Amino acid sequence: MMSRFIFIQNLDRPITNLPRIKFCDSFLCRLRGLMFRSRLARDEGLLLTIGHDSRADSSIHMFFVPFDLAVFWINSDMEVVDKALAKSWRPAYFPARAARYTLEIHPDHMNDYEVGHKVEFQNA
Repeated sequence: MMSRFIFIQNLDRPITNLPRIKFCDSFLCRLRGLMFRSRLARDEGLLLTIGHDSRADSSIHMFFVPFDLAVFWINSDMEVVDKALAKSWRPAYFPARAARYTLEIHPDHMNDYEVGHKVEFQNA
């Protein structure tokens, strides 16, 4: 199956130079995530998606991820509900509120989205 890529536009504060995000909705894609990669380029990222809003199911771990990530959790209403700077090799990060999407991008993008911002997915 061919990979799908998107841009995630912040509707509350336009962002220039949006990273190209791999849309990750299969079990195997979510299972692998960004593990075992040596680095993440500034202009790429991963969006893990599940079929419903959940705190537990949208949680992540950083085992076998040797770099830090800016992580944003987005609910079914396309609202950012939490964010974190996920440190490499840490056990787990859970969002403060239930989310359907978990966006993992380069830490340089940590200020691109804030809790409460609305977002929109656009085909890349």
